[in-house]
Amino acid sequence: MARRTSPMYLAMSMILLCASSMFVCMGEWEPNWSSRAAEEAEAVAAIPCSGHGRAYLDGLILKGHEPLCECNPCYGGSDCSKFLSDCAADAGSGDPYFLEPFWMRHVANSAILVSGWHRMGYSYSDGSFISELLVKYIRKVHAIAGNAITEGRYIVFGSGSTQLLNAAVYALSPNSSVSPAKVVVTAPYYPVYRIQTQFFNSRDFSYEGDTSSWRNNTDSKSRFIEFVTSPNNPDGKLTKGVLQGSNVKTIYDRAYYWPDFTAIPSPADDDLMVFTISKLTGHAGSRFGWAIIKDEEVYQKMLTYLQLNTMGVSRDAQLRVLKLLDVVLEGDGKEIFQFAYSTMRDRWIRLTQIISESKRFSLQKLSPQYCTFFKRVRDPSPAYAWLKCEGQQDKNCYEILEAAGIIGREGSLYIADNRYVRLSLIRSQDDFEILTINLRNLVAKEWEPQLFVLVLTHLLVLAPLLHVGYKTVLAPLLHGVSMLVLQVAIGSCLVVEEEEKWFYVGKKALSL
Repeated sequence: MARRTSPMYLAMSMILLCASSMFVCMGEWEPNWSSRAAEEAEAVAAIPCSGHGRAYLDGLILKGHEPLCECNPCYGGSDCSKFLSDCAADAGSGDPYFLEPFWMRHVANSAILVSGWHRMGYSYSDGSFISELLVKYIRKVHAIAGNAITEGRYIVFGSGSTQLLNAAVYALSPNSSVSPAKVVVTAPYYPVYRIQTQFFNSRDFSYEGDTSSWRNNTDSKSRFIEFVTSPNNPDGKLTKGVLQGSNVKTIYDRAYYWPDFTAIPSPADDDLMVFTISKLTGHAGSRFGWAIIKDEEVYQKMLTYLQLNTMGVSRDAQLRVLKLLDVVLEGDGKEIFQFAYSTMRDRWIRLTQIISESKRFSLQKLSPQYCTFFKRVRDPSPAYAWLKCEGQQDKNCYEILEAAGIIGREGSLYIADNRYVRLSLIRSQDDFEILTINLRNLVAKEWEPQLFVLVLTHLLVLAPLLHVGYKTVLAPLLHGVSMLVLQVAIGSCLVVEEEEKWFYVGKKALSL
């Protein structure tokens, strides 16, 4: 006989279910456990830090668990409002903070909140360590950017591109201690290729220097693995492999092959390509990258390496990247590239204008190119400036810039001459502004001696002609020199004049 349920029992059941965190009551979902987490996240995100820093949920906190501002370089104080005038510009690291404003525009869509029991197992329900949905999103992003062919290709994930680079070397090596693969690269190049290969000190591969040493000496009995970075880090140039032959395998590092950093002449279709989320969305700290591979055997070997090394990439990282790419794909999927390109192009234009006023410094030569993404010829917008000290006496460009309050990376790190320095252009707007101010001041100093001599010469020449005595000459001389110092410091044109206008001096045209 069926048990009868009283109306009171049904009413109490409904109340309890409505209180449940996952129950829809009266047609509306009511948050429960997520409310506190959302409030904490929004409270920390709302701390302004004067626009020169950020507070983070996992950042510095006081004893009372109040989050503190973490200030941008050259700013200090509890709210980051104090500018530190004697601070050097940080142009060394490749932290892509220039994309932070884009994500602040999409604060709601890019936010993510998960339960405490989210993905507690080692693998997904299909037994793999790779989110198939994320693979689909990656293919869609490449299709929109038009920078890589993914159809019919295998995709593996890594903890940033760094892990994938060594996984690729392992997969392409012959697994023979008798004849280990020779890992080579063309200078200037990203130093991790050399450092990581030497660090692992494998019997299956070894670092064998620059490709120039092997261009005409690729012994067919040896396996060569060539790293190619395109666009190149540090100079932003589109490059191709140097070595040829059936015994040569190439790893293409395509970290910067996106429409915001370079023109895309055509989609890349290399045998093995490595990408990273850090240069696509700016989230370097999430440590996520992927490789696109043609050969199934190479794919399987890389998969084995990654499974044994870390059992795949963190499920939490994959979830965050999935959410980020979901925002990237909104609308026509082009907004992030348009925002990033506009920012990088404007920075490059400002930098080249400053350096164009110098005879002591120069930048890499980059030309406008047709881009299939924008469907037009686009201006250069590299991630880094490859600056050179042209003077014969300037043998260590890093030290010259350091003395002027600019911290870059020495050319020797990239197996180049120390007359070169890499300057990062992808950091925060604060960092870039300080960099341009210090560079402008450094360039302005080139003209001070010439302007001083010019003014002094004209004063001494004009004084006798005007029958002016020594004391009369001294006063305008001092006045002219003081104006020189002031005008050069602000980088503007110079006009030296007394009651009668004597002469005009421009920043470049040092003549009357």
